[in-house]
Amino acid sequence: MGDSRNPATAGAGKDADWEADRLADCVIVALDGLGPEQALQLADGIPGLRWVKVGLELFMQAGPPVVRQLRERGLRVFLDLKFHDIPATMAGACRSAAALGAELVTVHACAGSRALAQAQQAAEAGAAAAGMDAAPTLLAVTVLTSWEERRFCQELGISTTIAERVEQLADLAAVAGVGGCVCSPQEVAALRRRLPEPFVLVTPGIRPPGSDRGDQARVMTPAQAMAAGASRLVIGRPITAAADPAAAFATCCAALADG
Repeated sequence: MGDSRNPATAGAGKDADWEADRLADCVIVALDGLGPEQALQLADGIPGLRWVKVGLELFMQAGPPVVRQLRERGLRVFLDLKFHDIPATMAGACRSAAALGAELVTVHACAGSRALAQAQQAAEAGAAAAGMDAAPTLLAVTVLTSWEERRFCQELGISTTIAERVEQLADLAAVAGVGGCVCSPQEVAALRRRLPEPFVLVTPGIRPPGSDRGDQARVMTPAQAMAAGASRLVIGRPITAAADPAAAFATCCAALADG
């Protein structure tokens, strides 16, 4: 343990704490598949946790209060409801999400540039009206990570590859003024070359070495995704379904340090 009376040791300790905080800030724990009480208990039981994702399953059970409860615990919330509707409806939804204090909010890029631009403007207005320090970053969903190439083309009748489609939708979002996008880790490197920081790239489909892929088709390890240019990683079941979620979270953060 560092000795605060020794400047060199104290400085090293501060550096280590800063690095641990930085790595933890890169990991968003997805609370998918958990009920409201389970989600809150899990969040309370993970030391160093910074970010959580509230998706459709949890939001349909608990509604807006669960976002407020998580924020009251000092957590940053990624509200992943993937809004996709006509422009006015998407704008209204994003205005409400911003007022809740969510810091990341998903919208579907394929809603089009007009809907994306109106959603961005509404999020800024909603945050300002609610007295928030900043508006949330909207993340445009490109192609869901459950899609694989052949089925994507056959079922949706889209002639471009997944990678090409992702680039088209990410470009559309950036031009519309949206602050980032969601993509699989396999598309991160190409998108980062096209869309440098501060454009945010959030990647689900993260699986630590040896983890079950589940329903994710396009995956990478945490270290691989960050090295490719991801801003933050979404990790769910490898942490939430672990026998010791706190240890699993620590292992994911350590994997980033090792990468």
